[in-house]
Amino acid sequence: MKRKILISGGAGFIGSAVIRRIINNSSDYVLNLDKLTYAGNLESLSSICNSRRYKFIEGDICDKKLLRRIFSEFKPTIVMHLAAESHVDRSIDGPEDFINSNIHGTFRMLEAARNYWTTLNTNSQNIFCFHHISTDEVYGSLENNTDFFTETTSYNPSSPYSASKASSDHLVRSWGRTYGLPILVTNCSNNYGPYQFPEKLIPLIIINALEGKPLPIYGDGSQIRDWLYVDDHAEALYKVVTEGKVGETYNIGGHNEKTNFEVVKTICNILDRLCPPLNISDNSYFDLIEFVIDRPGHDKRYAIDASKIQRELKWMPHETFESGMEKTVKWYLDNKIWFSNILDGTYQRNRIGLLTQKTSQKGE
Repeated sequence: MKRKILISGGAGFIGSAVIRRIINNSSDYVLNLDKLTYAGNLESLSSICNSRRYKFIEGDICDKKLLRRIFSEFKPTIVMHLAAESHVDRSIDGPEDFINSNIHGTFRMLEAARNYWTTLNTNSQNIFCFHHISTDEVYGSLENNTDFFTETTSYNPSSPYSASKASSDHLVRSWGRTYGLPILVTNCSNNYGPYQFPEKLIPLIIINALEGKPLPIYGDGSQIRDWLYVDDHAEALYKVVTEGKVGETYNIGGHNEKTNFEVVKTICNILDRLCPPLNISDNSYFDLIEFVIDRPGHDKRYAIDASKIQRELKWMPHETFESGMEKTVKWYLDNKIWFSNILDGTYQRNRIGLLTQKTSQKGE
């Protein structure tokens, strides 16, 4: 079956991984709608951009007229809604963009999908689906090290970002319950891998290390996250949207809980082996680590129970943290031109908080 998939935010980190997977591993058609804000990068899609099954439209998900035209002309059978502002630090500094994109933009997407869906015949309505891609941050912070987020965990967002995503999740489910729109929701753990914009921890640390710059860690680095390799996530998303049960929520995790300090230490150890530093006193990137004041409302621990998707859809991540991180570091080493092109002076790689101390610990 050849599907027609409308993907919002397809020039972003996760969206581009989803599009590459669909074009390379199916006969489906993809229309990518992306506003190309600071984190959108069409270079991430250069390997598939000439496919006859791929089309790109630059535009805003808040543009009602544009959405109406796209639905009318492309006639999607599936919508995968990934467009979102997604960086916690930025949401603290400027929450308005997150309200506009994540709440108002999701509303516009839902309304465009609903208006289009009501024009379809019964058979077409039955195969249509609106898949909303969200985050585990909507659940808040786990204080007990034995607890996990499940699909029924109550929402308790801590930042403007996670609150805006929680709001969008509620909108999607309400459109399913009130209007009968066929919807799916997925909540994922922290993604990492190739093509990630360097505002996020892992690419920031890799790039700063290669340039001999400080490696900032919030607080004492004890915050725990579950890490999911982006290509594993892309595979899971496609499986959900093609095999999942309409109306359901699926948590997607990597089964890789690590503290932020462990993440940075792992990166330093891999870089020490693959690209030894030349201008650092002890010849280890570990000496660049610096702890900065913790950001406001920083959640202590995220951990996903992904047993539902494993049980019902037979999905499991392929990459361990070690194998995925090795691939990620090697990709950045081999693609310095890619990140050099986006570091043109407009993004300064700032972290919220001032320097407080430099680590005296050593890497293993």
